[in-house]
Amino acid sequence: MTHDSNGLRSGSAIPLELLRTPPPKERADAARNRVAVLEAAARLFAEQGVDAVSMDQVAAAAGVGKGTLFRRFGDKSGLAAALLDARERVLQEAALSGPPPLGPGAPADERLTAFLNAYLDYLLEHLALVRMSETAAPGARYRIGAYRFWHRHVAILLAAAPDPDYTAHALLAALAADHVAALLPEVGEQRMRTGLLNLARSAM
Repeated sequence: MTHDSNGLRSGSAIPLELLRTPPPKERADAARNRVAVLEAAARLFAEQGVDAVSMDQVAAAAGVGKGTLFRRFGDKSGLAAALLDARERVLQEAALSGPPPLGPGAPADERLTAFLNAYLDYLLEHLALVRMSETAAPGARYRIGAYRFWHRHVAILLAAAPDPDYTAHALLAALAADHVAALLPEVGEQRMRTGLLNLARSAM
């Protein structure tokens, strides 16, 4: 699949292991600042809500200059993506090498069900952060490295479908944070989860 103006592209030629979100490589002082910023941001977001917290507040709480914060994270959506990074790596590792059915060793349909349940759990726990990271700019969701991993993983599990690559995109569309946030008050978590798994079974 060729990429469009939103950055959407297929990762079908790339091994799944290479699409993992790598841990950051940085100097010791930069690492300390990053930890301080992320801890401060996580605390403020939990206390006040993501939308209510400014970058100035995060810088002050972390004890770093505003320039340092903006150079490192760009804006609040970049900060949200950094906060999600470690949580995404946990799910990625579980899909690659964890116990079945989420990890290898189970039939594809069971692995797909396990992944969708695990991803929905992750999404609901961090919905405001994921929504911010995915909607920072048009097509931002598809430029996030983790999306390429999720798409490739689902496409592999959908290998028996007529068009695994497209079907994986279509199934993941139901897990876009903005979509989930809009529908959740109306349909509720259980109905959303059931509908998602029904879509997956149809795709298989």
